[in-house]
Amino acid sequence: MKVAGSYTLPVGQERAYELLLDPAVLAKCMPGCESLDKTGENVYAMRMKMLLGSMSGLFDGKVTITGVNPPSSYKLTVEGKGKIGFMKGEGVLTLTADPAEGKTAVQYDGDVQVGGTIAAVGQRLIDTTSKMLVKRFFEKLSKEAEASGTSAPDSVPR
Repeated sequence: MKVAGSYTLPVGQERAYELLLDPAVLAKCMPGCESLDKTGENVYAMRMKMLLGSMSGLFDGKVTITGVNPPSSYKLTVEGKGKIGFMKGEGVLTLTADPAEGKTAVQYDGDVQVGGTIAAVGQRLIDTTSKMLVKRFFEKLSKEAEASGTSAPDSVPR
């Protein structure tokens, strides 16, 4: 399944990049995330509760960040499995600054595969749920950015 879209964060590019790589912020913003613990250089152990239709279950997994190109992009690989199935996904996040507005556009483009019982709920429900989860993530991330008092541009030459 293809996952792609964009979202605008109310902070400058450097700050947006920092937030998107901060495990404490990510754990707080990812719907259902119970823990995200660093286990190596750009590698994290993740525990997440997933609710999909009438099914729910805990997933244990791994998040790996590669292709780091601060503050413009990085590649994210996520793997998880639980009693109701498994998921694997990878994608690229690309950040583009709007210095005049002090905002950053985040483009995401990737692929996700699911298997096991969770795959039985149907492609349409999985697609709808994944879009909802991405939207909730970015809404929480925006609030987190605003709460940290960094909604001004990082540094705009005058």
